Amino acid sequence: MSNERLGLLVAAVAALVLAFVVLSPDGDDELDGGATPTTTLPATTRERGAQAPDEPPAAATSTTIRVQNGKPAGGVKTITVKKGERARIEVSSQDTSDEVHLHGYDITRDLEAGDSVRFSFDADAEGIFELELEGSHTQIGRLVVEP
Repeated sequence: MSNERLGLLVAAVAALVLAFVVLSPDGDDELDGGATPTTTLPATTRERGAQAPDEPPAAATSTTIRVQNGKPAGGVKTITVKKGERARIEVSSQDTSDEVHLHGYDITRDLEAGDSVRFSFDADAEGIFELELEGSHTQIGRLVVEP
């Protein structure tokens, strides 16, 4: 075999080894003596305030806000919860379509006339947060999260 052919063969083998290493999945195939690996999403990929499956349910506070003619019927509703409680807010309207935005928690829902939207989350940040019809900049609620 000539030196040129030997050099080409060595280069081809090196290229194959490099391709195998680059394209191989990370990790060891035999985790914990052959146990099947599981995938766990990091906390940053969950919706803020979302409850992990193994956590006990927190007490829930439920409130309904009715929007009529683009305004909260009966005025801006104050919703008070304790930090760590599960908050459930429903916004309904027969005549108004807009995006409903809970500031601070940065949760939005698209409200269509004749329908309702629901927010359900763990109140994990203390403070006062505005709930508004985003398009018209109309405040419809105030979430107060107490320590």
